[in-house]
Amino acid sequence: MSIVALSMNILLGVLLIAAMAFGWRLERQLKALRAGHDNFAKAVGDLDAAARRAEAGLAALRLASEEAEEGLAARIETARALSEQLDRPMSDRSRRGTPGDAAPSRDDDWLDRPLAPVRARTAPVRSEPQTTARSRARIDDDLFEPEIGAGRLRAIPGGRS
Repeated sequence: MSIVALSMNILLGVLLIAAMAFGWRLERQLKALRAGHDNFAKAVGDLDAAARRAEAGLAALRLASEEAEEGLAARIETARALSEQLDRPMSDRSRRGTPGDAAPSRDDDWLDRPLAPVRARTAPVRSEPQTTARSRARIDDDLFEPEIGAGRLRAIPGGRS
């Protein structure tokens, strides 16, 4: 064997070892890329599921806001009607003019009555607030949703008469 053939064999061996090293590094990088791709696909799936949940939440929120809007519109209309009902006796009284022009009607005679004197408390004053059986929401319902056929407002329990 000649020196040229031996050097060519050694050179081919070195090149083969270098190619194997590059192939091993490339294989490690491809494994990492596949793992990253799998993680990315999982993240995209999670993002898609979160987007679907968000869309469902938005649809539920939209439905709730539409229901609240309808309920609020009904309460506003009821409040306007009650406001007009409350303003009517005051405007009638201002149109009457002098007290001798006309006798007060039965509906607005409560406007002319003096206030009842406030009685002193006989029970000792408590430091903690008293709780009532009626909730604030029930009082609001009484104010904004009058009974059908009721011409006058009902008194709020616990209020001054």
